[in-house]
Amino acid sequence: MDAKKLQAIRDFVLNAEKSLKNAKKILKDVLEEQWVSINDEEVSYDTKWLNTYNSKEEKIVEWVFTWEEMLWVDNHKYPVPVNYASKSKLVQWDRLKLTIEPSGRMLYKQIKPIDRETKVWLLTKEQGKFQVISEWLTYNVLTAAVTHFKAEIGDSVSIIVPTGKHANFAAIESVIPKS
Repeated sequence: MDAKKLQAIRDFVLNAEKSLKNAKKILKDVLEEQWVSINDEEVSYDTKWLNTYNSKEEKIVEWVFTWEEMLWVDNHKYPVPVNYASKSKLVQWDRLKLTIEPSGRMLYKQIKPIDRETKVWLLTKEQGKFQVISEWLTYNVLTAAVTHFKAEIGDSVSIIVPTGKHANFAAIESVIPKS
């Protein structure tokens, strides 16, 4: 093989590696904007931007809402009061803060809601879980929200989901009155 062909192959490989490196950097930046991390196996919630700090005697923890749970900076999941989640209409990926007072009282506050969109579809129940089927997708909804809105299977409900993100959970916005 002549030297020119070897040099051309080397240049192609180096350019391909450089292009791949740049593509990975751009993908990483885009995913971080969406609060997502990616590895070879799955896309998952990224928690590196979450903070834990103390204010006077209180402990303050930032977290991301996953559905019935919060995902903390240590990647552990902790339960969220379902009444709070349903009445506040929390959506997957919402960023929240939990203040733990010295008395043990816990105060939840939404600090950065994710971009949202609203859809209207039918409420169903499958294997004991309330769900909404929307555009060939199935979203789980909290039983507390169904109870709060006095919704029944077959009702049309307005749901809130994250814009442009995969979600398996929807928040119920309202029940559409039957005509």
